[in-house]
Amino acid sequence: MPYVIADDLPDEPAGVRFRRLLDRPQILQMPGAHLGIAALLAKKAGFEALYMSGAAMSATMGLPDLGMITVDDVSWHVRQVVRASALPVLVDGDTGYGEALNVMHMVRCFEEAGAGAVHLEDQLLPKKCGHLNDKKLAPVDEMSAKVAAARKARRNLVIIARTDAVASEGMDAAVARAKRYLEAGADAIFPEALTTAEMFREFAARMPGVKLLANMTEFGRTPFFTATEFQQMGYAMVIWPVSHLRIAARAMEDLYGAIKADGGTHNMAGRMQTRAQLYETIGYHAYESLDASLVRTIVPEGMPQN
Repeated sequence: MPYVIADDLPDEPAGVRFRRLLDRPQILQMPGAHLGIAALLAKKAGFEALYMSGAAMSATMGLPDLGMITVDDVSWHVRQVVRASALPVLVDGDTGYGEALNVMHMVRCFEEAGAGAVHLEDQLLPKKCGHLNDKKLAPVDEMSAKVAAARKARRNLVIIARTDAVASEGMDAAVARAKRYLEAGADAIFPEALTTAEMFREFAARMPGVKLLANMTEFGRTPFFTATEFQQMGYAMVIWPVSHLRIAARAMEDLYGAIKADGGTHNMAGRMQTRAQLYETIGYHAYESLDASLVRTIVPEGMPQN
């Protein structure tokens, strides 16, 4: 049964629930889900937390992942995912949408929208996907100030600092940056775009006792690893940020091609979720029953008198 408006809301803030999941010995697995229906399907599959990718949200809006979307754009996505699933979500905060005060505003907006965690990255605008070349890094002091600002603004939100330094400055610099971000108040570290198992192990070995996030994105610089393999390498969290969008976009591309070629959808129906399956996913009949229980029709028994 999907989360329904009339269900009891979680009695703890999302940040508290996210931290509890993170404190368990097993790795926390978070598939990308930036739309309400994606959140419902991921929850149905058994996931306990979700990830919201800036790249996925940007692409859904027909935009590249270059830091073009706003706090309000992301907050809208957060609200619908949280409403639909009631799961704690980790949100991609890009570079914080500005400097320290902007970061504080972002943290408050995301937490009010229902987010459980956010990650900030140490790139300069225009930022790029972490697996692309020629990324420009912010000075360590500036990024540390943003992390400190996020820590000051948050109530329960988990703050994760991402560093993109490995590709351009090397492992030593990335580790040094991560330690500064922890000193500034980060709860966990996200080393982006590591390219070998040895690099993942080395980073983890040099950050003992620190909660680490691994990014398992397709078609990037990181080879395919499973959640179990990441856990064995020392990581507490793993995300599959854009996988759901890649699958959906390919399916839509195939559909539109079939309509154009065949003059209809008759050759694609077998690949579709049926109406009954869609209604089950979104809880259509549960909402319908709820409405009937709250709004009862009263039939007039006679004409009013003058």
